Amino acid sequence: MYAQHHSHEQVSDQATVARLLVEANIAYGESNNPDKRHLQRLEARLACRTLLAEAQALAPTDARTLGLLGRVEMDDDHLELAQSHFNASLEQDPKQPQQYTNLGYWALASERPALAEHYFQEALALDRQSAAAFCGIAHAKRRQGLFDVAYLHYRSLLEREFHWPSVYSGMLTCVENLAVDKADQQLAQDAIRLLQRDELPHQQIGGFVAAIIRQQYDLDNPSAQILLDAACEDELLILALQKTIMPDPAVENLITLLRRAIVTEVATFAELRDELQPLTIAIARYVDRTGYALVSAEDEELLVQALNESVRAQLTMSEPMTDIAGSLIVSALYGAMFHQSFAVQLGRWNLVDWPAGLQPLMAASYYDRATEEAIKQNFDEKAAELTLDKVDVPQAWPSWTQLAYRTESSLKTIIQKSLKLPTEEFPATLRIMICGAESGQRALELAHYLDDVEVIAVDESLANIAKATHRAQDLGLQNIVFWPWSVAQRFVADGHKVHWVEVGRLPSAQMTEVSLAAMVNSATASGGIVHMHTAVAEQTRGDQQVRELIAQHDLKPTRNSLRRLRRMALNNPQDELWQALLKEPDFYGLGGCRDRWFRPQDTRQLEQLMSLMSNEVDWKLVKAQDTDGQILALNPVQKQLRAEALGNGVQSLVGQPLSVYFVRRR
Repeated sequence: MYAQHHSHEQVSDQATVARLLVEANIAYGESNNPDKRHLQRLEARLACRTLLAEAQALAPTDARTLGLLGRVEMDDDHLELAQSHFNASLEQDPKQPQQYTNLGYWALASERPALAEHYFQEALALDRQSAAAFCGIAHAKRRQGLFDVAYLHYRSLLEREFHWPSVYSGMLTCVENLAVDKADQQLAQDAIRLLQRDELPHQQIGGFVAAIIRQQYDLDNPSAQILLDAACEDELLILALQKTIMPDPAVENLITLLRRAIVTEVATFAELRDELQPLTIAIARYVDRTGYALVSAEDEELLVQALNESVRAQLTMSEPMTDIAGSLIVSALYGAMFHQSFAVQLGRWNLVDWPAGLQPLMAASYYDRATEEAIKQNFDEKAAELTLDKVDVPQAWPSWTQLAYRTESSLKTIIQKSLKLPTEEFPATLRIMICGAESGQRALELAHYLDDVEVIAVDESLANIAKATHRAQDLGLQNIVFWPWSVAQRFVADGHKVHWVEVGRLPSAQMTEVSLAAMVNSATASGGIVHMHTAVAEQTRGDQQVRELIAQHDLKPTRNSLRRLRRMALNNPQDELWQALLKEPDFYGLGGCRDRWFRPQDTRQLEQLMSLMSNEVDWKLVKAQDTDGQILALNPVQKQLRAEALGNGVQSLVGQPLSVYFVRRR
């Protein structure tokens, strides 16, 4: 009788454990749902823990319970405990592909990609259809620098309809590191697939797309024929023009030739035929994104000047929108509509009044610029632009389309997991200051994906401030502001403190009233964290040559000057002097060229900041990484800091490609 009763109890406990595991798995899924807010995901993870504790009380050695508990511990960055649970689960049931997959992701989190690959292979040996294990191998190959192999794995997952964010994110990283040396239709289709995904940061794949287009159009062959009608049907080219900047002189020349061909045809037949419109709009959006960096011949300029006069007359006569739309598209190939003499008259229409296909161009060339101009009026720095010609007013740079994908988290979680620092003394909302935020992508990502921060983004460029503020408004972000250095300095002088300082682009030598080191020292208190990069970009031989010419001839940063300076490099792509510069994405926008040549970063600012950080009484180095994201041992870096503190510039960290984190001791 007792045995029968005991058997019934076991069956009942097994059923209860099974039910609890089903509920725990549902809760765990919610804890990793990217559509949920961070707080909701934390609550779901806590619920999962509670359910697993109940299940373990009934069945302490249940393999499935141990495995899921290991996943929860890994998500909480308790890596040793997670590994222990995974191994304990396999001891109970050695034939679980899921636990080998879990160990693979544990090894990735532990910065051991080769071991991770081994575990993923073990999982696939037990279950050849495991997409999670196959994706894990892709991640492991990528971490080992085998970008071509990882890329093929990601492609295979997409072909099997696994459209996970991690797959796209991994694939984007791979394409940034792939060399394309021949025309490949499959690569072109991959690029099209990536460009068609509106949520992806297409700015990351401009080089990849440019390399494909260079091969497809045989641009290394001086005798290659460029057919306008063929370009009109090229889906990859049109998508790339709409969404990227392609850092390749041959591709820039291709776009310039296509633009000229379009204008020549319009001048000949007095119309922009329907088949040409998508390509023309795409090129107009592209040249707007570059700040109108593309060179144009005198006859083109004269044709467009006559066209603009015609548009102005048509608008004065109140002709309907449909009669001027084609002329506006062609005009936008050479200059922003906001800068034209007829700009005010375009204000009679709202953006939504225009045809849908024309709206993105009208937004970029007119409406967005008007909004950003209004934002600039809030700052004293606007006075410096009043004496400039419209076309010489700086444009925001860098140009980007979408925020990079991140899992929503909290800054406190990052501080605890990544830096191993306590956060008990921090308030509920932490304040981040980003010094040198450029056009705001990184700042907006932090404000968007961290749920416990308010962000102060500081920039030298008023155009960047306006553009980023506009983007923040579009994203509905209330926890971020973009300020010039003058406002940020007043904020700090008033006694306000920040909990995290991130140093982006350094102030230029023209910012004589700014001391980055003094500002960081005043803005941080005990426990404050400083994150900086010790390398300084914009130091190619070509950059140095251009700066020498600017100094010799006292050149001003006008559109014409910038175009002429660019032309020296574009006309001599085989000259070693210019080759490094021609590989820089900044070279392909006038905003980037203006920053590099007329407002280069002041390395003294970084040297002074490093001198401040080398004071071990006040500051402690807590983390160092190289450019590949590999964690470095702290002792060698600390030795260099000590040498720097003693005035040994030979061992300085300045100029080395490192990312370093410091915490203020007192």
